[in-house]
Amino acid sequence: MTVLVTGSAGHLGEGLMRVLSQRGEAVRGLDIQSSPFTSDTGSIVDREFVHRCVQGVSCVLHAATLHKPHVATHKRQDFIDTNITGTLNLMEEAVAAGVKTFVFTSTTSVFGDALVPPEGEPSAWITEEVTPIPKNIYGVTKLAAENLCALFSRLHGLSCIVLRTSRFFPEEDDDSVARAAFDQTNAKANELTFRRVDIEDAISAHLLAMEKAREIGFGRYIISATTPFAQKDLAALRMNAPAVLARRTPEFEAVYSRRGWRMFPSIDRVYVNSLAREELGWRPVHDFQAVLKRLAAGGELESELARAVGAKGYHTQTFADGPYPVAEAPKRG
Repeated sequence: MTVLVTGSAGHLGEGLMRVLSQRGEAVRGLDIQSSPFTSDTGSIVDREFVHRCVQGVSCVLHAATLHKPHVATHKRQDFIDTNITGTLNLMEEAVAAGVKTFVFTSTTSVFGDALVPPEGEPSAWITEEVTPIPKNIYGVTKLAAENLCALFSRLHGLSCIVLRTSRFFPEEDDDSVARAAFDQTNAKANELTFRRVDIEDAISAHLLAMEKAREIGFGRYIISATTPFAQKDLAALRMNAPAVLARRTPEFEAVYSRRGWRMFPSIDRVYVNSLAREELGWRPVHDFQAVLKRLAAGGELESELARAVGAKGYHTQTFADGPYPVAEAPKRG
């Protein structure tokens, strides 16, 4: 039987296609854009196209989506169509075709406003128990798609695993202020302490979810690099993150000093991956401490797989304010 990967021209989709193919799996890649890793070119909004693609498939790894950087350039209806209707099409056709396993790539962005505590409060400790408060159409549609997974698991017995992945894209930050304040490699290293995951680790989580889905039935998991911080650090992290990191991982200072890097002065949230490690058996290998060792030895920040997949961008057009459009109100519709 065959594994279907949606979004096969994207970062995660390409990574999944590479790894599954290397493992000798029968795999099909679906994407709206053609690519060396796409066998079926079309949209998940097209029900007939989806119907054809799921035939003979044993598992769907659903990574296709409109992303946060699209909020300023696409209509809200586009997000509804792709992220909700597209997911519904896949799930209904998967059930009809006898697919048993469905892994949905969600995002920590679903937590939205729950990620930023009020001024003066400790940083947020983000586990699966935190109630999402989406703050844009991207988060709203990803959370709705998660709930479709829960519904189809309950009503149809489709084994569904939702993976709320943190940042793994190699592109620059979508916040122009953040881009201006820090060297981008420095910023990505900092993020590994609280809100980033290497794509190789994200892929290993998807493969484990595929293997464990029948046993679990339905589950939602945060997929982010293991943090060096503890819950008791939260008040101090909001006030002086470099001091907390120096206490928890003192070796960072020498590595950063040699590169002229610095830690963010404050951290407002920490993603916690304990449940994924416990229930999926996930063991991310590219955490902050491991990356520090690699950097100290002259290595690269990202894994070999992350470098092979590389940057892709989110738009075909260019913008005056860098790789992303100037922030504006989302388009109506």
